[in-house]
Amino acid sequence: MKSTEDQNAVSFALAHLSDVHLGPLPKGSIFGHFSGKRLIGALSWHLRRKRMHLPEVANAIRDDILAAKPNHLAFTGDLVNIAGWNEFSPAAAWLKSLGSPTELSMTPGNHDAYVHVPEENGLANFAPWMQSDKIAGDIAFPFVRLRRNVAIIGCNSACPQPYRKAGGTLGSVQLRDISNQLEMLGQQGFFRVLMIHHPPLPGLAINRKALTDAAALQEVLVARGCELVLHGHNHQAMVNWLQTSIGPCPVVGVPSASMAGDAKHQSAAWNLYNIRRHQNRWQVEMTTRQWNRQTAKVETQSSAMLSPD
Repeated sequence: MKSTEDQNAVSFALAHLSDVHLGPLPKGSIFGHFSGKRLIGALSWHLRRKRMHLPEVANAIRDDILAAKPNHLAFTGDLVNIAGWNEFSPAAAWLKSLGSPTELSMTPGNHDAYVHVPEENGLANFAPWMQSDKIAGDIAFPFVRLRRNVAIIGCNSACPQPYRKAGGTLGSVQLRDISNQLEMLGQQGFFRVLMIHHPPLPGLAINRKALTDAAALQEVLVARGCELVLHGHNHQAMVNWLQTSIGPCPVVGVPSASMAGDAKHQSAAWNLYNIRRHQNRWQVEMTTRQWNRQTAKVETQSSAMLSPD
């Protein structure tokens, strides 16, 4: 016979996507507010990346997520490409087509902060998706959103970088606040989901693309515990496990949500996490849905319980 807890258990469905790199580049993105790095990024886009990141693939992933009707969506950054001032408004419109600010949480990626842009002309366009519950106004990280028994913690690793750099940094203040939130929410019994763009553990990204304080974040996660960490950036499906004070925590990355896919690049995909409390323990089933170039459809690639075994 099932326990009362099992009978009352309700699954929470969380969708995760990342690195949309929404195209095409609007006219004027390069020279409207000129910077050398933006010019180099635009050349890379026109010579290579625009044939890899396709709007029709991003839209197919979006439509597939909407058809699944998850309870909430987690988007871990890189919605735009070169942080052109006129990229942000159409990108925000695309984000809204995926989910309202109450239905979707976003953390920025390095391309969203590719070069310095005044907040009101850049990330403020995404502010409604990057704020704590019932808080409006300035963007502040980490933000926290509570959905049933799931706590979503969004942090910001994105900051303008020199040429050839695509790394990120959290900083001591954000690390302190992440630690405090993890501790408090853990004591309250929430399933804690940490969202970050860059891979959060040492060694998961090459040096020029890595999180500079990954070791410090790892220490926080080990000490405070966390149930699930979501990231993007590497454009790869990744599942790593971190042993924390409360047990093993899965650290999961996804491919770019607009990637057409070829011999060197994984095609676009998104993950659906069904989170459930069972026999006083959390259970998470992860289903991966991936773009198939041959059929031009998004199909189930795998489905399994997230377990370190």
